[in-house]
Amino acid sequence: MDVSDPATPAPSPSSPSAAAEAAGSGSVPLPALSIAYSPCPNDTFVFDAWAHDRVPGAAAPRVTFADIDVTNGMAERGELDVLKVSYAELPWVLDRYTLLPCGGALGRGCGPLVLTHPGSSGTPSPAGLSGKRVAVPSERSTAYLLFRLWAADEVPGGVGEIVVLPFHEIMPAVRDGAVDAGLVIHEARFTYQNYGLHCLADMGEHWERTTGLPIPLGAIIAKRELGAETLGALAATVRASVRAAWQDPSVSRPYVLAHAQEMDPAVADQHIALYVNEFTENLGEDGYAAVRGLLDRAAEVGLVPQLPAGALDFP
Repeated sequence: MDVSDPATPAPSPSSPSAAAEAAGSGSVPLPALSIAYSPCPNDTFVFDAWAHDRVPGAAAPRVTFADIDVTNGMAERGELDVLKVSYAELPWVLDRYTLLPCGGALGRGCGPLVLTHPGSSGTPSPAGLSGKRVAVPSERSTAYLLFRLWAADEVPGGVGEIVVLPFHEIMPAVRDGAVDAGLVIHEARFTYQNYGLHCLADMGEHWERTTGLPIPLGAIIAKRELGAETLGALAATVRASVRAAWQDPSVSRPYVLAHAQEMDPAVADQHIALYVNEFTENLGEDGYAAVRGLLDRAAEVGLVPQLPAGALDFP
């Protein structure tokens, strides 16, 4: 396997150097924190520099790799200092955690897909999913929340049984007929044809068409009890780690490929290019609008609790 060709770095706006921002004029040094994120290429790419003690002024974190359904549960139990979770999970954890304005996955053209097997009967269109068995990566994943908003518009009477599976098990389950359809995320966008599957619908396309907003997927959260100074140093460290990865993608290459579910370097490159973008470095006005839009829309139809005012503000 050739791992020498680095992913194309995303453009980074003019800003202080990664080291300078991480050190932060007058900011506190970042202690060793506990963090959990997925083994997917976007997360390992983003956190490589920090995880390997290459961000000045920040101690390397204690890393746990876990699927999103697991990290969502960790957040609900308050188990770690920093977590990658679903944006859909925020209404249940923002009393204890705060949303970081960087490090997550949000963008355009990167939404979850609903996959079916071309040989299955009764599912040639979204309406054909009525009463069917659908596998999803987590009942509190953003993918599933987007799916529920889509199904309310497109699937008369709604789907049938929802089965939660680790995301890497979903495509085989659809292929083998264990479920009628599967909701997939991450690199499955680039590999589902290898399983002989058909893309029935793109949740991100539906979201962008009906709202005009980018698609919020995964968020980085940190415990509020860390305090404003440490949280500020954490955000600066995450941004520095992102910029370091963009500056020289070849450095993160071994870490990315060692943990990727899909080991094809070309697929890892596509994954990183799609999910690590300007919103990863800074959510910005459009990013926050997307997050508020998703959670407000879901709350209006009773899918999640309503967020209190100021819940998304970063200290």
